[in-house]
Amino acid sequence: MSILGAIAFSHLLNDMMQSLLPAIYPMLKTSFKLDFGQIGLITLAYQLTASLLQPVVGLYTDHRPQPYSLVAGMSFTLMGLLLLSRAASFPMLLVAAASVGVGSSVFHPESSRVARMASGGHHGFAQSLFQVGGNVGSAVGPLLAAFIVLPFGQSSIAWFSLAALAGIIVLWNVGGWYRTRPVTAAPARGGEAGAERVQLSPARVRLALAILMALIFSKYFYLASLSSYYAFYLISKFHVSVQSSQIHLFVFLGAVAAGTIIGGPVGDRYGRKLVIWCSILGVLPFTLMLPYANLFWTEILSVVIGVVLASAFSAIIVFAQELVPQKFGMISGLFYGLAFGVGGIGAAFLGQLADHTSITFVYHVCSFLPAVGLLTGFLPNMKAADRA
Repeated sequence: MSILGAIAFSHLLNDMMQSLLPAIYPMLKTSFKLDFGQIGLITLAYQLTASLLQPVVGLYTDHRPQPYSLVAGMSFTLMGLLLLSRAASFPMLLVAAASVGVGSSVFHPESSRVARMASGGHHGFAQSLFQVGGNVGSAVGPLLAAFIVLPFGQSSIAWFSLAALAGIIVLWNVGGWYRTRPVTAAPARGGEAGAERVQLSPARVRLALAILMALIFSKYFYLASLSSYYAFYLISKFHVSVQSSQIHLFVFLGAVAAGTIIGGPVGDRYGRKLVIWCSILGVLPFTLMLPYANLFWTEILSVVIGVVLASAFSAIIVFAQELVPQKFGMISGLFYGLAFGVGGIGAAFLGQLADHTSITFVYHVCSFLPAVGLLTGFLPNMKAADRA
């Protein structure tokens, strides 16, 4: 539990720092006279470096474990924050965002592996605890931006480098623990290996992975509309202040954190496929109602959407890891990278769409994305692996 706690805390610091970027978009848009398309490109620069490198890092460390790579990842985030605090042009903003993305690409696959190694067989719980650290950090980031960065300006971002230094210290100690442990994780509770494990053909495994990727696409493309443009949506439709919009964003991201911690243990107990069903497809009625709601119901619906939709990710990650055992780093990197990549592409596309139509129209279009959850019916019933 001490290692799980340390890695979850590091995830909190990591994602808190990364969430500062979208949280200060309204300030950057005004200061640098950016349009929505350029806002989307900043997100794309961050998300692409965060996504494309993750499977490569995961595959490399599957064969050559690097216990202190987590420290290197946090150092890239530190450098990106310092660049962001001093950026004086749009290209420099892109470089800063890309540096933060590199930090994320190193941190996520390796920290996910550490969480699995320290899980004691409770893989869903471990992934949820690890994830909820990141979700809490993502929720706190906009709140800190509202009360620190927005009042004191862009240069105040440099103060958050202290969080990166704290993360480096914690991760150095985690690296020392990692270095003394075998790279294989404990078997899942209830039995993961042997006869209890469902044997799938390579074609079935590939199909299942493709379906899980499609579900990640629908989840994170929709989340891109909320995480990157929710503040603009509230400002445009309900005329709230920038600071008030950040508080609403904090409430939504807090709901995402709550949903994340629920999904893993429920998947351990009742099956991951059931969690995926309820999460992706179950959120559809609420996303369809959101564009028509007033401010009060918009906040209520966004909380429900955050809780329900977030519960899927831990289940999807562990489901994929069970499909391809012994390649936990590559699978973690692939799915984290896909999540970041889809979020970046979604943000860039939705930014362009908002420029040519309206931010409200974007929410109407995205409300149908959770219907992709119907593909869950084609996932295999993993038996012991699914109920591990």
